[in-house]
Amino acid sequence: QVQLVESGGGLVQAGDSLRLSCTASGRTFTRYAMAWFRQAPEKEREIVATITRSGGSTYYIDSVKGRFTISRDNTKNTVYLQMNSLKPEDTAVYYCAGDGRRFGVLTRRDDYDYWGQGTQVTVSS
Repeated sequence: QVQLVESGGGLVQAGDSLRLSCTASGRTFTRYAMAWFRQAPEKEREIVATITRSGGSTYYIDSVKGRFTISRDNTKNTVYLQMNSLKPEDTAVYYCAGDGRRFGVLTRRDDYDYWGQGTQVTVSS
């Protein structure tokens, strides 16, 4: 089992950057594929980006390609989401998620067993 804690959210202006961090407890971080999801008010939670256990493969939704970068540092048990050129439509609660059982590109909410508490990102125009 793993516990996930996000940090790094905040209020920024359009065009600014933020870096989210998600730190996992335990000593088996490399067993978990990781992802970032987000949920805007009155909308479904959606995948933003995923990264494999080794960090060798990543996936992004089209709306963030070229602006967001997911990465992980397995020595620090941490996954990051670097968000550049932020837009008001990026406003949401961002959640870190982890899965230790499945393989491949995991983009569904149900693919992930472990979740952080979320961190608010607000982008003003």
